[in-house]
Amino acid sequence: MSNPGQPTIQQGDHGDVVKRAQRALRRTPDPDIVVDGVFGPQTRAAVVAFQEGAGLTADGIVGPHTWAALPDGGPMPVLSEGSTGPVVTNLQTILTNGADQWGGVTPQGVDGIFGPHTRAAVEAFQGWGHVAVDGVVGDQTWGVSLHAAGATLESAVGLQFVES
Repeated sequence: MSNPGQPTIQQGDHGDVVKRAQRALRRTPDPDIVVDGVFGPQTRAAVVAFQEGAGLTADGIVGPHTWAALPDGGPMPVLSEGSTGPVVTNLQTILTNGADQWGGVTPQGVDGIFGPHTRAAVEAFQGWGHVAVDGVVGDQTWGVSLHAAGATLESAVGLQFVES
């Protein structure tokens, strides 16, 4: 099970468990889901739509059966200057390949090290994606749609990097 031990949540709830459900819904894929930790009407509507599609009772409540049917809602790592590793390498590849869309700013190499050039490319991407421009790749940046068959930055970089 990809979301073990999660409590039942519903409209009006908030916090990290709601973020987990929102990330899972975004990965169904529903790239319109905002990961803000607030279980409001948009999240409820997405839960109902998911439940209907999965053949579950469409009550808008995320209980054990809905949690079991959802993809893993764990977070992607937060990346910023100083981050290293394969997830940074994949990020740099996506930022390089799509740079023409978001102003031509690239990380100036794919080396797995999040330095100032990668930060500049992330900031250009964030501006293009209409999220806060801070050079940090967190939930909102991971959720930016790449306008390609429902792909988001996190799905393009790879969900194998989801943290438990």
